[in-house]
Amino acid sequence: VRGGLSTNSKRPEDKQNFTLLLQKIREKLDTQEALDNKQYLLTIAGGAGSSYVNNVEIKKISAYLDYVNIMTYDLHGTWDAYTDFHAPLYSNSDPSPQYKSSIDSSINAWLNASFPSDKLILGIPFYGYIYQSVSRSNSGLYQTYTSANSISYRVIAGKYLNKPGCVRYFHSQSLVPWIYNGSTFISYEDPQSIALKADYIREKNLGGAMIWELSQDSNEILLNTLYNSIK
Repeated sequence: VRGGLSTNSKRPEDKQNFTLLLQKIREKLDTQEALDNKQYLLTIAGGAGSSYVNNVEIKKISAYLDYVNIMTYDLHGTWDAYTDFHAPLYSNSDPSPQYKSSIDSSINAWLNASFPSDKLILGIPFYGYIYQSVSRSNSGLYQTYTSANSISYRVIAGKYLNKPGCVRYFHSQSLVPWIYNGSTFISYEDPQSIALKADYIREKNLGGAMIWELSQDSNEILLNTLYNSIK
């Protein structure tokens, strides 16, 4: 329908074709289940933005899917001109030079399109984004930068958390942390924000959590927090 590489083939009717594809796969899986008495799951990774919801027949595909992993991360990142949160739970009222996005607005877009809440799996990142040469204004938030990359929680915890000059901040509305040392800005997840996301999953009656990805938290700090908060 839209997006992806410039070389992609995309047509308006692919909105309906995607539904037909899932329907056919589900039919084949149901046939195989009857043959070998096994259960076969049909799932997809779903986009978090409203453009994805608008270009997919959300209500219709729910009949064929066991669950959808919503990619509720990378809401901001290295493609933006300014530092920002890449997985804010809620939008905030801050003045900002760029667009607003949040996990809550993404989940509500799916729910408002009549997708069952218990089939929605909330995506949680075990990585962050690190930005260099960030000005001191606003503790580094919504500022320009010279370079940026992704960074695992394991590296964040080992090299930046509780290190001299590195200050941890926590946004009272978006409910996510960031680190700033006067030049380096890091947007990431920590046990506090993970626990709040687990609370959100329960409050919204969602199906659970999906992680991207386990190796980025090899010490299992975030994983254990998520498990203990959501069980």
